[in-house]
Amino acid sequence: METRVEHQPEQHRFVLYLGLTIAAVSEYFDVDSERNFYHTVTLPQYRGRGFAAVLTERALDDTREQGMTVMPSCWFVSEFIETNADRYASMITPAGPPAAR
Repeated sequence: METRVEHQPEQHRFVLYLGLTIAAVSEYFDVDSERNFYHTVTLPQYRGRGFAAVLTERALDDTREQGMTVMPSCWFVSEFIETNADRYASMITPAGPPAAR
């Protein structure tokens, strides 16, 4: 079955569809040029197939194309960035309060 990732900015999320069915969702909120990914979930019946990784990769690539940094509050997004540091570590928002950035 075909998978596709759709960015739904009005709902502040990226969605991975398996056919016409939602299989995984990554939610975020934006503050200026920072995107905070705070929740990623794969529906139980679709877990273990790598859908969250596909979704996260697409979401991070889209975020990079928009020139934004990332605050990975979601543990999955944080671990995905660590695992793929060569591609995504430079996108992480610098530490410290917003005024210091």
